[in-house]
Amino acid sequence: MRPMTRTVLAALVALLASSAAMAEVTVTYTKPDDYTDLARGAYDRDRILKQFSDYFATLDKKLPPGQTLKIDVLDIDLAGRMYPRRNGEDIRIMNGGADWPRMHLRYTLEQNGQVLRSGDDNIANMNYQQSHTSYFDSDPLRYEKQMVDDWFNKAIVPKVAAK
Repeated sequence: MRPMTRTVLAALVALLASSAAMAEVTVTYTKPDDYTDLARGAYDRDRILKQFSDYFATLDKKLPPGQTLKIDVLDIDLAGRMYPRRNGEDIRIMNGGADWPRMHLRYTLEQNGQVLRSGDDNIANMNYQQSHTSYFDSDPLRYEKQMVDDWFNKAIVPKVAAK
């Protein structure tokens, strides 16, 4: 075998071996049509769920290799309230009153097929407009993402470090 072929083959084997040990976060949405507050139109609803899925996928960087976090989202209530408009484009108004973001989720943290931790949590951020967020103001889900970050850092990360 030529040296270049061996090098490429060795790199592929190393890549496959490392990907098997990588951390993973999977998310499912149970009955999203019944969620408390999600866009009415299918296109907007799918777009929001895709944004959440992309965001949840980034949490794997905070998990040790070989761990899997499975999240089942049971309900979402986005920050603010939707107000219908004539042109069909609803507008979301955030007053800072009783319109804080909420999420109901079930999760299981596993390593090598063994459950390390599981739970059923209702998370919320009542002070969402007064809290610091690490997301840009242009991110429409900045308050929800910060809420999940806070939950993840409090409920999952310390438990991971203790294992």
